[in-house]
Amino acid sequence: MPPYDVKRELRQCYAPKNTGWELVDVPAQQFIAVDGRGDPNTSEAYARAVEALYSVAYTLKFTGRRTGERDFVVGPLEGLWWSDRMEVFTSRDKDAWQWRMLISRPDWITEALVDGAKETALAKKGLPAIADVRHETLHEGASAQLLHVGPYDDEGPLLAALHDEYLAANGLRMTGLHHEVYLSDPRRTEPARLRTVLRQPVRSANR
Repeated sequence: MPPYDVKRELRQCYAPKNTGWELVDVPAQQFIAVDGRGDPNTSEAYARAVEALYSVAYTLKFTGRRTGERDFVVGPLEGLWWSDRMEVFTSRDKDAWQWRMLISRPDWITEALVDGAKETALAKKGLPAIADVRHETLHEGASAQLLHVGPYDDEGPLLAALHDEYLAANGLRMTGLHHEVYLSDPRRTEPARLRTVLRQPVRSANR
């Protein structure tokens, strides 16, 4: 049996081809998560959170291999982003951003397994932020989504079009947090070739 790969199993969520806003139905998923705030380019807390998430995710993967459980591909880094002022996203005022960084976990990875992986990773890596890793269940349902190709700071006009045009034109309103899925590794990918899924849960404006 091939390793479980969330990008393959949920292609509508992790491999969209549309570069304009379209609706997609996102099923419930399980994640490991760390919360924080501040500019992801300069915040030490952000770097520590991402390192902790990957440490726990790979510990889960390799523990499963040793115990004969089904193997899985560690999913891409994802982020939920919010602020008290929505305009900070289109203006890219990153110091005002709050975030919840996520990595998807397969359904058979229980909370008990996550807790065990945290203990193992903390003993091996000694990263204090591992203690902040927690369980997260997310069911976004109907969501506006697109694939953005290019630098992260070029997202502003796309988000402005969502807020100012797409939602009203389709009788929708936002319900959840802005969600991004980072399909490219920024350490190895030119900014112009970065691929990012942008997603916003929505519902009818009449509800």
